[in-house]
Amino acid sequence: MAALAVVTFLDRISIAVAGPRIQQDLQISTARWGWILGAFVLAYGLFEAPAGALGDRFGQRRVLTRIVLWWSLFTSLTGAAVNFSTLLATRFLFGAGEAGAYPNISGAMARWFPLAERARTQGFIWAASRFGGALAPLLVTPLQAAVGWRWSFVILGAAGALWVIGWRTWYYDDPHSHPGVRATELAELAPGAARPLHAGAPWSELLRQRQLWLIVAMYWCYAWGSWFYFGWFPVYLVRNAHFTEAQMGVVAALPYLLGAAGNVAGGILSDRLAVRCGLKTGRRLVGCASLAAAAALILAMTFAQDELAVVILSSLGFGVADLMLPAAWAICLDVGRNHAGAVSGVMNTAGQFGGFVCSVLFGYVVEATGSYRAPVWIVAGMVLLAAVLFGRIDPTRPLLRKPSATLSAR
Repeated sequence: MAALAVVTFLDRISIAVAGPRIQQDLQISTARWGWILGAFVLAYGLFEAPAGALGDRFGQRRVLTRIVLWWSLFTSLTGAAVNFSTLLATRFLFGAGEAGAYPNISGAMARWFPLAERARTQGFIWAASRFGGALAPLLVTPLQAAVGWRWSFVILGAAGALWVIGWRTWYYDDPHSHPGVRATELAELAPGAARPLHAGAPWSELLRQRQLWLIVAMYWCYAWGSWFYFGWFPVYLVRNAHFTEAQMGVVAALPYLLGAAGNVAGGILSDRLAVRCGLKTGRRLVGCASLAAAAALILAMTFAQDELAVVILSSLGFGVADLMLPAAWAICLDVGRNHAGAVSGVMNTAGQFGGFVCSVLFGYVVEATGSYRAPVWIVAGMVLLAAVLFGRIDPTRPLLRKPSATLSAR
């Protein structure tokens, strides 16, 4: 699953790294480039919850195989785009294919990991994704210099096909049927880990839960911050902070490296605080504090007067925000239980819609104001709002049934 997380973000971030060259070659304006970035996010959001629910129903082994093969194909086809329209269609279909990857990872995690280790496990998965994001500028920049941006996407698409071979070989949906799992390991799993596969999501009941909508609103706001980095940050560095393309390749990787560290630290911290202070306090404390601090750092970046300050503040802004990510995804497992894939899919769908609005609106604000600072101020405000909403979520209250958790609820 960690390898999958690396590949998802390597493929996803590569379009942002290649953005300046693609815009120039295909003559795409700043506002239209926002639609290119937003097309992926929109499709990803539309198909995220259904794809997560499919994993709960048919098993993550089968569904993740389909997801990875689909998105790898359209990663390669990105290199065949000849104008704005073909690139827009390719990015939309790419997003539709990748949708459901992380909800299905969460669904597999709910089967395979004890409750007290889930935030830590989410931390390592999301750290791996950030490592993939860091690899993107470090690999794509020299790769496109050597073979051009078109062939770089063809090469990146091959990585997913290799991953599928390993997944089909090693992964079992049911830990009890895996020949390499010992009885002592099975005893550590939560009772829900042994649930039957074909569990359809009770959507009408889930969508009536106020707590689910709090999670949705929180993640919608948080995603403005993450998608600024995923889509517009490399362009911001070149067009606003005046870094060269070579410098941008290194600087754009640094936030992801700090994000990897932040995810590992945040997952460990969330689980430890959940044991020491109670599940509610442990999850909330990490989420609220990290998001509020990240908002301040992103805002401060826009007022930085030298390149070093931009590097430090931008990297810390992303890294600190990622402290909350394992806690947020662990909450979906805490409250979703047998329907963890569906609940995390709904949350991530909200995040993608937030990212879509951010990606598209960002370009229009730049064209309207002539400045890259104004849209970043909006991003910082949304991240701060996410911190406030995180403090209202109660992970001790399952959406559909009483938890069988061993952690105390305070």
